[in-house]
Amino acid sequence: MRNGHRLGHLLGPGLGRRFGWLWGAYATSALGTWLAFGAFPLIAIRVLHAGPAEVAALSSVGAAVGAVVAVPLGPWVEFRRKRPVLVAMDLVRFAALLTIPVAFALGVLSLLQLLLVSVVVAAADITFRAASGAYLKTLLPAEDLLAANARFESTAWTTTIIGPPLGGAAFGLLGPVATLVADAVSYLLSALGIRATGGHERDDHERDDRTRGAHERGDREPPPGHREAARMRAGDLLDGWRFILADPTLRALLLNTAVFNGLVMAAEPLLAVLMLGRLGFAPWQYGLAFAVPSIGGLIGSRLARPLVTRFGQHQVLVAVGALRAIWPVGLAFLGPGAGGLVLVMGVELGLILCCGIFNPVHATYRLERTPTDRVARTLSAWAVTTKASTALLTATWGVLGAVLGPRTAIALAGVLLLATPLLLPRRTAVPVPEPGPEQVPEPGSAPSRV
Repeated sequence: MRNGHRLGHLLGPGLGRRFGWLWGAYATSALGTWLAFGAFPLIAIRVLHAGPAEVAALSSVGAAVGAVVAVPLGPWVEFRRKRPVLVAMDLVRFAALLTIPVAFALGVLSLLQLLLVSVVVAAADITFRAASGAYLKTLLPAEDLLAANARFESTAWTTTIIGPPLGGAAFGLLGPVATLVADAVSYLLSALGIRATGGHERDDHERDDRTRGAHERGDREPPPGHREAARMRAGDLLDGWRFILADPTLRALLLNTAVFNGLVMAAEPLLAVLMLGRLGFAPWQYGLAFAVPSIGGLIGSRLARPLVTRFGQHQVLVAVGALRAIWPVGLAFLGPGAGGLVLVMGVELGLILCCGIFNPVHATYRLERTPTDRVARTLSAWAVTTKASTALLTATWGVLGAVLGPRTAIALAGVLLLATPLLLPRRTAVPVPEPGPEQVPEPGSAPSRV
């Protein structure tokens, strides 16, 4: 036990042993994910000899169908203990990814299998994010949420810097499925790390059960000692969206996030075509152009907390949310040679620096405004919306790139991004109070506001 406390302190100093294990699990799976970055399209192209249309379908259809599959999982997660769900989703991703190297070794790998695995992984990703947000809120006090989210953000950008170069080397030295094996194993290690967090969720879970039981019976409080099994209703599928749409600040943030992320990601494939094709950049230069600017994410995640302390959460959210939108339009002026490489790196550095500040503040803001018994449904609806919008915009910009040319389509995305600050919330309201034993909302009613 003493060794476990020491390791937990090393993994998450200042936030406790249980958070230390959770953070260590996240770092492991994030590294695995970035080691395998681009593995699916590379395998499709190099092993299965897929064409551009098939690769595009693999990227967009897998994410879109995965988002649809995940719709009923958010309400299902809400009324279950979150730690077992997190472990289960890690094991699902481990098993799904492991089927690819097995099929490759047996000579039966197909594009259909890659598509099915991408659907399963996308659905598990959304479910994991929903459960992890709810779990984090029960694990730490509210004043520590920003520090925790900043640490996750810093870890994400660190793995972004080191993962793809190592993954590219492993792909060349060990074969096309080596990085997927590493990614699968990272999920297994993540499951073990989350399992090691220990503790229990009894108080929060029982409160959710009391609330759910009261909703179903119309009572203000269930009989003492009563534990009603959670049963998902058809109406629960839309609860996350109903809560977001009823809250003006969350509604504005979701719209901003969906459009901003979708437009940024929609331009990425076209930028790859432009750089690697018409402008003649080497693959290593393309990788360098995105790996080096990720240092901005580390810097931004470190700045998030002091900026919020000095200027306030809402002010930082709006200011940095607007500032991040000005950078991508610069990619329309990309040219060949060293000048073009410097331009891409400068644009990406500015964009990633702003995102490094915005993301943890945004994640904390969203958690603080969401009651504990609604977090999983809200985060699931959020992730489904952003994944679906990204898939739709990526497919749309693929068509625009073919019709208008990649440079014009990239410029169009940049110009539209300049308007996304208009979607940010102009003011904030008092956070929704947590429902207690004597404050259970009526069935179907919107959360009360002060």
